[in-house]
Amino acid sequence: MSRAGSFVKASRFVDTKQMDDDRDREGDATEPEPLTLRTPAHFKALGHPVRHRIVNVLRQRPATLRQLASALGLAKGTVSFHVGVLRDAGLVRLAETHQVRGGTEQRFALVSRGFRFDQDATAGAEFLLQAAAAEMLPAHGAETDRTVLRHLWLSPRQAAALAAQLHDYANQPRPEDANHGEAYGLLISLYRADIPRLPEGGDGDEGHPGMAAMVAKD
Repeated sequence: MSRAGSFVKASRFVDTKQMDDDRDREGDATEPEPLTLRTPAHFKALGHPVRHRIVNVLRQRPATLRQLASALGLAKGTVSFHVGVLRDAGLVRLAETHQVRGGTEQRFALVSRGFRFDQDATAGAEFLLQAAAAEMLPAHGAETDRTVLRHLWLSPRQAAALAAQLHDYANQPRPEDANHGEAYGLLISLYRADIPRLPEGGDGDEGHPGMAAMVAKD
């Protein structure tokens, strides 16, 4: 769960129907700012499992429709349709066009390798939970204990401090090697839990006539 201050409202989106020569190429070290998700088109585009997988593949590097189809195990026409939806939503751009034998080949890239939610978005946590569940592979062996759910009782100040620590941990730069390593997902969320609080006053059983009657009967 990101801190409220980490959300930034985007002033514009890239026109994905035009090639943008100012954007990064594969060897460019410049990293665009994370794209802020706010429109229904954004969430609809990313909500489809195929398009979610396309985005994850393009996070590695720009790719052609043929390369995407090979990686996803899908027909090229199917991939072309879903890439078109992502482009219309402003999430994918045309990075390069070059001539090949028999025609023209296009290479596509993400407008930004990172996304973040607008501060007014209400479905952010639910959206991320659904996305993580959709891409999660069955655990095996020692990996069965790598998902943990805990409940904490925190003051607002403690919750804010913990959220900041989790945010910093999740955003630490880490070495990535898509050619040799395996893909893992890291989902971090600090959320207000729907757990009722017992009333104060100790056990209080003696103050309830019904409970006293049950104890006496036993």
